[in-house]
Amino acid sequence: MSTVYLAEQLAPSREVAIKVMASTALSDEVSRRRFENEVRTIARLEHPHVVRIHELGRTADGLPYYTMPYLARGHLGQRSFLRDDGRPDEARIIATLRVLLSALEYAHGRGVVHRDVKAENVLFGDTEQPLLADFGIALRRGFGPRVTATGLAVGSTAYMAPEQARGEDVDGRADLYSLGVLAWEMLTGHLPYEAGDALAMAVMHAQNPIPRLPPHLRHWQRFMNRALAKQPAQRFADTAQMSAMLDQVERRGRWPRATLGRDRVAHGLARVPGRVWLATAIVAALVLALPLASRDTAVEEAEREAQRLVDEQTREDPIPAMLEPLPEAPLQVALDKARQQIAQNRLTTPDDDNAFSTVMTAWASNPDDPALVELVDTLTKALGESALANLADARDEQAGRQIDRIRLLGTETSRLESAAQLRLRAGIEKTLEARISRAADRSDSSAATAIAALAEPMGLAPSTVRRLQTRAAAVPTGSQPRSAANAGAGALATKPVSRDDYAAFAEATARKPSLCRERSSLLRVLAPRDWRSPGFDQGGAEPVLCVSLADAQAYAQWLQQQTGHSYRLPTVAESRSIAPQISGREISLWQLDCGDGCQERAVLGESWRKQEGRRVLDAGRGYDDVGFRLLREP
Repeated sequence: MSTVYLAEQLAPSREVAIKVMASTALSDEVSRRRFENEVRTIARLEHPHVVRIHELGRTADGLPYYTMPYLARGHLGQRSFLRDDGRPDEARIIATLRVLLSALEYAHGRGVVHRDVKAENVLFGDTEQPLLADFGIALRRGFGPRVTATGLAVGSTAYMAPEQARGEDVDGRADLYSLGVLAWEMLTGHLPYEAGDALAMAVMHAQNPIPRLPPHLRHWQRFMNRALAKQPAQRFADTAQMSAMLDQVERRGRWPRATLGRDRVAHGLARVPGRVWLATAIVAALVLALPLASRDTAVEEAEREAQRLVDEQTREDPIPAMLEPLPEAPLQVALDKARQQIAQNRLTTPDDDNAFSTVMTAWASNPDDPALVELVDTLTKALGESALANLADARDEQAGRQIDRIRLLGTETSRLESAAQLRLRAGIEKTLEARISRAADRSDSSAATAIAALAEPMGLAPSTVRRLQTRAAAVPTGSQPRSAANAGAGALATKPVSRDDYAAFAEATARKPSLCRERSSLLRVLAPRDWRSPGFDQGGAEPVLCVSLADAQAYAQWLQQQTGHSYRLPTVAESRSIAPQISGREISLWQLDCGDGCQERAVLGESWRKQEGRRVLDAGRGYDDVGFRLLREP
């Protein structure tokens, strides 16, 4: 999840650790800002046994980082708590647990749950005092659990409480469970549960009985039964309860063993005959053993009964719950819902299930959220494309309603001057200009005037409105339509041949796609392109690209066979008589006119690649900015 660097801070002069979060852990701006908010919360914790955070920032690549003291004495997992005789140093272990309980009590009292208490997060500095570190995935209570991109709960499963592994809400009792695991590890030198992978480890914590400690640590068993209980309600309620039980463990560990003074026994028995010595020893042993055995049996029976009750309450298989995704934040639910609605083209209808309503509702409670701002622009683009298509087909009332919604969206979100809104206004202007030109071709001045009147209510600038009105006013009435004169008696299609239409032809004829790159280009082999994959996404109704002039002529012949009408490519003069209607990005169109030789042909119209009105291209290959339209001959 992160990379830690050792660095030297110049002022004040000191060694620090810089923790840079991985891009895979925080993949978007929303998660990064939430992480930074969590770090700011932790930075306000001031406790002698909590590692301080010095600074929070971003790298040049935009990845969050924070700095903290460099603690050169390593972490708890690198230390042994065994004495020379192989027994655990219980006094040292209890002292360490008290320090960590003090740090957790302070954090819990301020609404902060650590969620990742483990040996690697207990660090030691020059004072040899333990400090609790890495609240990097800590969570303020009441904000719901944070999840990774894969949907698994965050944390180290070797120390993780069962409810945390299941993705449920957690509180301070989850930290106390982890501290219990840490206590077990210090006492025994190993974890209470061991498995080969994270999921198997989490299942063992949720399902397996609490293990039994070795006999010399029996006085810790009650403590462990509470600390490692499967259900939070059966654990210590808070740090105070755990600390009180730790006091009891410490007292029990100091009780003298029920033994005879060895010196006194040896001296007395040395003067007793062997048979008497043997009989006395047997009687004494029985007398001493009976109350101890009775006490130990009662304790063990009570512990077995408590464990049985715990096992009964946790018998339900926990694996399905662990594999379920964690609950998402309300904003994330709204974002996912709106994206799905946009993908399904439910932009403004139906009333109870459309992207416009979802986005507006989310904005009311989460203004300026980066992911939501991006989604506003995505919705603007989708609505704009639909509105421009309606406007181009003279469905003015429907287009007007959509543009009103887009302007309302921009006003309510303060995005009227966003790139998406500016592109829409440029598209409206261009579409109205094309329609006025076609009205001029028909010498239909009334239609031109009506088209120009759409500019102002659609939000175009006053200067643009005046220019369109002036152009419409110049359209004459009653003259011969230039389109008919230039195209003869033929009918020139206004729209280029679409991908869907060309796909039907290619399937029917099994025609192989043409090259769409230079023959000498290495990319022709590494990343080939053709009409099916021109290098960007296209809809089926958009113009087919990456077709050669021969492809276009073959399509015309096939269409003639299907319809009984004769088709061909238009000449430059014929094309200039009727402007094409092009959806999507701007493209040029193949023409019949030859270049220096007929191995080259003219293409007409500015494209997204070239701002030239007319070019001459090699006719033997396709281009990702060139399509074609046909003229039907009489």
